[in-house]
Amino acid sequence: MKVYNTLTRKKEEFVPLVPGKVSMYVCGPTVYNFIHIGNARPMIVFDTARRYMEHKGYEVNYVSNFTDVDDKIIAKANEEGVSAQEISERYIAECKKDMADMNVKPASTHPLATQEIGGMIEMISDLVEKGYAYEVNGTVYFRTRKFKEYGKLSHKNLDDLRSGNRSLLVTGEDQKEDPLDFVLWKPKKEGEPSWPSPWSDGRPGWHIECSVMAKKYLGPEIDIHAGGEDLIFPHHENEIAQSECCNGVPFARYWLHNGFLNIDNRKMSKSLGNFFTVREIGEKYDLQVLRMFMLSAHYRSPLNFSAELMEASKNSLERIINAVSNLNHLLGNASGELTEEEAVLIKELDGFEAKFDEAMDDDFNTADAVSAIFELVRFANTSVDEKSSTAFVQAVKDCLVKLCDVLGLIVEKDEEILDEDIEKLIEERQAARKARDFKRADEIRDELQAKGILLEDTREGVKWKRA
Repeated sequence: MKVYNTLTRKKEEFVPLVPGKVSMYVCGPTVYNFIHIGNARPMIVFDTARRYMEHKGYEVNYVSNFTDVDDKIIAKANEEGVSAQEISERYIAECKKDMADMNVKPASTHPLATQEIGGMIEMISDLVEKGYAYEVNGTVYFRTRKFKEYGKLSHKNLDDLRSGNRSLLVTGEDQKEDPLDFVLWKPKKEGEPSWPSPWSDGRPGWHIECSVMAKKYLGPEIDIHAGGEDLIFPHHENEIAQSECCNGVPFARYWLHNGFLNIDNRKMSKSLGNFFTVREIGEKYDLQVLRMFMLSAHYRSPLNFSAELMEASKNSLERIINAVSNLNHLLGNASGELTEEEAVLIKELDGFEAKFDEAMDDDFNTADAVSAIFELVRFANTSVDEKSSTAFVQAVKDCLVKLCDVLGLIVEKDEEILDEDIEKLIEERQAARKARDFKRADEIRDELQAKGILLEDTREGVKWKRA
């Protein structure tokens, strides 16, 4: 399996620190509102990477944090006249709901920044003691120039940053030794949550949080650190600096970053009116459609979100769901053992699986993996029919469902028992059709559709599915 490492700017063979085990840290959202579709992309793509590694037999310790203390959370709390904790707890719960609807597996651990303050104070104290950090008026700064490898992830040069990119400099230059030094701890302002520390009552800077949580739950050196490409600088660059100076070992061996998400070929922003939350998308589409859309491109490529592409993703997902539904229907009537002809055909399933694995082994190329699944769908639609044996239908269905499951796509809906009212309506519609009362039959179809039940008239009788 090869992954593209942002650190080296090339694809490398993935070799974990401990054979058979993977330690993976993915930066999570700051919880001050509903998550937007830009947040959803790393959630979906790195969940898929995790699923594939588990499919390959790795035991994955997957840690993804919630930043639950931040300027935006405090601003939202002040706006509503409630505590920052109330805001963060509310939106963590909402975020978890959206993640479940996107079929993103819960992390092995979802640490909260506010519950790890002690570890942050400890790491900052270590950095001060080793001369990598210093305190001025209750604020602790990291000496960026003291870490000789600063810039190795983003490939930025400190002198270039100093002279040419003033916008990248952190505020508070007047009291820093160097304008490029960044904050590890800051004193509280009026009305802000704070914690006691050796330097001041205050709260941690953003970057220190992830370093501490990754170390606590995964160890000082980890296999994979992932997140959106907007985090490469300064967040991930600063994480590397403080972690490696404190721990004395490389922080992460492989750095994975997903590309940006644009809306109708423009950057998503509230001012442009093209800002969408996952919850808003969920009002128009099953969030499995959003997942399908996210997997339709390679995770490192920029991805353009549009109504047309979402409709295409919806149709693509329905093709797979219908193929599985058809196989289930055929299974209900199938019988007999595998025939010689089927035994030859069944060997083709290994080819589809090999093509899928080959795509995913190439830096989690989900676009090509989805193509392999569609080849399997075509095979299922053309090779399986009413004469097929139980063993053959089952083998094709199992292969299709398994590969979709690796991508986190739910393609087999639970067969729920229709409640009595709906069963009666289906029977009434059948009777109306027999009596050639097509107006009533159509009315019942529309009524069932309003209840989320879609009917399909086939030669084998009426089939239904939930919308």
